[in-house]
Amino acid sequence: MQCGWPMLGPLQWIRYVNKQVTVKAGKDEVHRGWLLTVDPVSASLVLVDFKENGGASVHVVMGHAVEEVQILQEADEETADRLRTSFLPPRTCGLDPEELRRRRGSVQRWLEKNRVPVEEEGDELRVAGVLTIRAPYGPEDCSSSNQIILDRIQKLIQNLIPTDP
Repeated sequence: MQCGWPMLGPLQWIRYVNKQVTVKAGKDEVHRGWLLTVDPVSASLVLVDFKENGGASVHVVMGHAVEEVQILQEADEETADRLRTSFLPPRTCGLDPEELRRRRGSVQRWLEKNRVPVEEEGDELRVAGVLTIRAPYGPEDCSSSNQIILDRIQKLIQNLIPTDP
Protein backbone atom coordinates (compact mmCIF):
# COMPACT_ATOMS: atom_id res chain seq x y z
CA MET A 1 0.00 0.00 0.00
CA GLN A 2 1.51 3.30 -1.05
CA CYS A 3 0.78 6.80 0.35
CA GLY A 4 -2.66 7.83 1.52
CA TRP A 5 -3.14 5.41 4.45
CA PRO A 6 -5.47 7.79 6.33
CA MET A 7 -7.58 8.21 3.19
CA LEU A 8 -8.23 4.47 2.75
CA GLY A 9 -10.77 4.14 5.54
CA PRO A 10 -11.94 1.23 7.72
CA LEU A 11 -13.11 -1.05 4.90
CA GLN A 12 -9.59 -1.11 3.48
CA TRP A 13 -7.78 -1.13 6.83
CA ILE A 14 -9.58 -4.28 7.99
CA ARG A 15 -7.71 -6.21 5.29
CA TYR A 16 -4.48 -5.60 7.20
CA VAL A 17 -5.72 -6.57 10.68
CA ASN A 18 -4.31 -9.84 12.12
CA LYS A 19 -1.47 -9.79 9.62
CA GLN A 20 2.23 -9.26 10.15
CA VAL A 21 3.15 -5.99 8.46
CA THR A 22 6.00 -3.58 7.92
CA VAL A 23 5.12 0.08 8.22
CA LYS A 24 7.27 2.83 6.77
CA ALA A 25 6.75 6.10 8.60
CA GLY A 26 8.67 9.32 8.51
CA LYS A 27 12.01 9.50 6.76
CA ASP A 28 13.86 6.42 7.99
CA GLU A 29 11.43 4.70 10.33
CA VAL A 30 10.35 1.12 9.67
CA HIS A 31 8.15 -0.75 12.13
CA ARG A 32 7.30 -4.42 12.02
CA GLY A 33 4.67 -6.34 13.95
CA TRP A 34 1.21 -7.90 13.98
CA LEU A 35 -1.47 -5.33 13.22
CA LEU A 36 -3.96 -5.55 16.10
CA THR A 37 -6.22 -2.67 15.12
CA VAL A 38 -6.44 0.69 13.38
CA ASP A 39 -7.95 3.71 15.11
CA PRO A 40 -10.84 4.84 12.87
CA VAL A 41 -10.40 8.53 13.75
CA SER A 42 -6.64 9.03 13.49
CA ALA A 43 -5.78 6.04 11.23
CA SER A 44 -3.09 5.12 13.78
CA LEU A 45 -1.89 1.52 13.71
CA VAL A 46 -1.42 -0.63 16.81
CA LEU A 47 1.37 -3.14 16.23
CA VAL A 48 2.08 -6.06 18.57
CA ASP A 49 5.38 -7.90 18.72
CA PHE A 50 5.35 -11.16 20.68
CA LYS A 51 8.40 -11.91 22.78
CA GLU A 52 9.97 -15.34 23.28
CA ASN A 53 9.28 -15.19 27.03
CA GLY A 54 5.53 -15.02 26.37
CA GLY A 55 5.18 -11.27 26.75
CA ALA A 56 4.33 -8.73 24.09
CA SER A 57 5.33 -5.20 23.20
CA VAL A 58 2.94 -2.71 21.69
CA HIS A 59 3.86 0.10 19.32
CA VAL A 60 1.50 2.77 17.98
CA VAL A 61 2.31 4.34 14.63
CA MET A 62 0.46 7.59 14.10
CA GLY A 63 -1.72 7.49 11.00
CA HIS A 64 -0.55 10.80 9.55
CA ALA A 65 3.06 9.53 9.51
CA VAL A 66 2.34 6.28 7.62
CA GLU A 67 3.89 6.25 4.17
CA GLU A 68 3.60 2.57 3.28
CA VAL A 69 2.16 -0.63 4.75
CA GLN A 70 3.16 -4.04 3.43
CA ILE A 71 1.71 -7.39 4.47
CA LEU A 72 4.35 -9.98 5.32
CA GLN A 73 2.16 -12.90 6.35
CA GLU A 74 -1.28 -13.92 7.59
CA ALA A 75 -1.75 -14.94 11.21
CA ASP A 76 -2.21 -18.64 11.86
CA GLU A 77 -4.98 -19.63 14.26
CA GLU A 78 -2.67 -19.63 17.29
CA THR A 79 -1.34 -16.14 16.55
CA ALA A 80 -4.83 -14.76 15.83
CA ASP A 81 -6.07 -16.17 19.13
CA ARG A 82 -3.08 -14.71 20.93
CA LEU A 83 -3.79 -11.30 19.39
CA ARG A 84 -7.44 -11.52 20.50
CA THR A 85 -6.65 -12.50 24.07
CA SER A 86 -3.34 -10.78 24.85
CA PHE A 87 -4.92 -7.68 26.32
CA LEU A 88 -7.82 -9.26 28.19
CA PRO A 89 -7.48 -9.43 31.97
CA PRO A 90 -6.84 -12.91 33.34
CA ARG A 91 -10.09 -14.49 34.46
CA THR A 92 -10.52 -16.55 37.54
CA CYS A 93 -13.83 -18.21 38.06
CA GLY A 94 -14.63 -19.78 41.42
CA LEU A 95 -17.84 -21.45 40.28
CA ASP A 96 -18.18 -25.20 40.00
CA PRO A 97 -18.64 -26.75 36.53
CA GLU A 98 -22.33 -27.52 37.16
CA GLU A 99 -23.11 -23.90 38.04
CA LEU A 100 -21.23 -22.70 34.94
CA ARG A 101 -23.18 -25.17 32.76
CA ARG A 102 -26.44 -23.91 34.26
CA ARG A 103 -25.51 -20.27 33.66
CA ARG A 104 -24.40 -20.98 30.09
CA GLY A 105 -27.71 -22.73 29.40
CA SER A 106 -29.69 -19.92 31.00
CA VAL A 107 -27.93 -17.23 28.92
CA GLN A 108 -28.30 -19.29 25.75
CA ARG A 109 -32.05 -19.81 26.31
CA TRP A 110 -32.51 -16.10 27.12
CA LEU A 111 -30.75 -15.03 23.91
CA GLU A 112 -32.74 -17.54 21.84
CA LYS A 113 -35.96 -16.30 23.47
CA ASN A 114 -34.97 -12.81 22.30
CA ARG A 115 -34.36 -14.17 18.78
CA VAL A 116 -30.59 -13.80 18.91
CA PRO A 117 -28.64 -16.49 16.99
CA VAL A 118 -26.41 -18.24 19.51
CA GLU A 119 -24.47 -21.50 19.53
CA GLU A 120 -22.16 -23.32 21.90
CA GLU A 121 -18.47 -23.57 21.06
CA GLY A 122 -16.94 -25.64 23.84
CA ASP A 123 -17.31 -23.66 27.07
CA GLU A 124 -18.13 -20.45 25.20
CA LEU A 125 -21.25 -19.07 23.57
CA ARG A 126 -20.91 -17.56 20.09
CA VAL A 127 -23.48 -14.94 19.09
CA ALA A 128 -24.11 -14.30 15.39
CA GLY A 129 -20.52 -15.32 14.65
CA VAL A 130 -19.21 -11.97 15.93
CA LEU A 131 -19.45 -12.05 19.72
CA THR A 132 -18.09 -14.46 22.33
CA ILE A 133 -19.40 -14.97 25.85
CA ARG A 134 -17.01 -16.71 28.26
CA ALA A 135 -17.60 -18.11 31.74
CA PRO A 136 -19.15 -17.04 34.05
CA TYR A 137 -21.44 -15.66 31.30
CA GLY A 138 -22.17 -12.19 32.62
CA PRO A 139 -22.30 -8.91 30.66
CA GLU A 140 -18.61 -8.23 31.38
CA ASP A 141 -17.70 -11.64 29.89
CA CYS A 142 -18.75 -10.61 26.37
CA SER A 143 -16.16 -9.66 23.76
CA SER A 144 -16.62 -8.45 20.21
CA SER A 145 -15.05 -5.99 17.79
CA ASN A 146 -18.57 -4.82 16.87
CA GLN A 147 -19.40 -2.27 19.56
CA ILE A 148 -23.10 -2.03 18.66
CA ILE A 149 -23.70 -5.78 18.97
CA LEU A 150 -21.55 -5.93 22.12
CA ASP A 151 -23.62 -3.20 23.79
CA ARG A 152 -26.95 -4.79 22.85
CA ILE A 153 -26.02 -8.29 24.01
CA GLN A 154 -24.59 -6.95 27.28
CA LYS A 155 -27.87 -5.12 27.94
CA LEU A 156 -29.85 -8.29 27.17
CA ILE A 157 -27.73 -10.28 29.63
CA GLN A 158 -28.12 -7.54 32.27
CA ASN A 159 -31.89 -7.88 31.89
CA LEU A 160 -31.61 -11.65 32.46
CA ILE A 161 -29.66 -11.43 35.72
CA PRO A 162 -32.50 -10.00 37.93
CA THR A 163 -35.02 -12.55 36.59
CA ASP A 164 -32.61 -15.49 36.72
CA PRO A 165 -33.90 -17.96 39.38
